[in-house]
Amino acid sequence: MIVVFLVVLVVFGPQKLPELARSLGKLMGEFRKASSDFRNAFEEEMRDLERQARIAELRKQAAEANAAADAAIKRSTDAATPASTPGPEALAEAAASRATAEAPVISPVAEAVPRLDGGTGETQATTATEPATETSPSHDQQQPA
Repeated sequence: MIVVFLVVLVVFGPQKLPELARSLGKLMGEFRKASSDFRNAFEEEMRDLERQARIAELRKQAAEANAAADAAIKRSTDAATPASTPGPEALAEAAASRATAEAPVISPVAEAVPRLDGGTGETQATTATEPATETSPSHDQQQPA
């Protein structure tokens, strides 16, 4: 390095040396900036390619899942349809059995909070099933001091 510095000093002289060093520094800065821009552009393109590959793979999996679901539905409908056509009596009986089997079942739900508009027997019945816990009265039920 010392030999190179001495050769440059002799060739360009002491007045041109600071100017030459400044231009060399600018050139190195521009080179670093260009190389980092190139690296960032390359990495961005690689990320885009990977993202596109993942999207293509997901689309392929979704298409396979849809095809499998369609095949399962087709198999179930094929198995559900009988080989011979049933008579009108059998159709009416099947519809009646389906209607009774598919009827919704509504079960009563115990209220967690007693209703204020209900009778006293109704409030006592719901509070009797609740566990005994000591709670402070609500703001509306508090007595003024």
